[in-house]
Amino acid sequence: MIELVPLYRATTYRLFLPGGNCDLRLDERNETLACWLETAGFDAFAILTAHNPGAVRCDEETNNARQASLECDLLEAGFEPFVGENIADGEDWPVEETCFVPGMPDAMALELAQRYGQNALVCGGGDGVPKLVWVAGKAGD
Repeated sequence: MIELVPLYRATTYRLFLPGGNCDLRLDERNETLACWLETAGFDAFAILTAHNPGAVRCDEETNNARQASLECDLLEAGFEPFVGENIADGEDWPVEETCFVPGMPDAMALELAQRYGQNALVCGGGDGVPKLVWVAGKAGD
């Protein structure tokens, strides 16, 4: 299996928040996000996708259907996700649509990531520092 950590690190995690875009990099504090979380009253967040489970490319139709299912799961659980996207630094991986979910506990985010076949997800707290969190049994454990 390819080494995934450098690939996750070489990705911009873009959020489309009210008031503008917010570009995140792993382990780097983002002041805009920290301020937004504080103003909105959240002390945790998760960034989830259903695209390309297990780092295996799926066709656009499959990815879109999986993402729509994830969005429904989030809404049914009482969350209001914001749209985002994962943008790899290189051109060899497609942009992946994501859901930015403020207020989602890590355990619930991990459960959803596992349900949708993801290797990892991005979580963080009110400090605006995104962290890579591995799903149990996946690369990087």
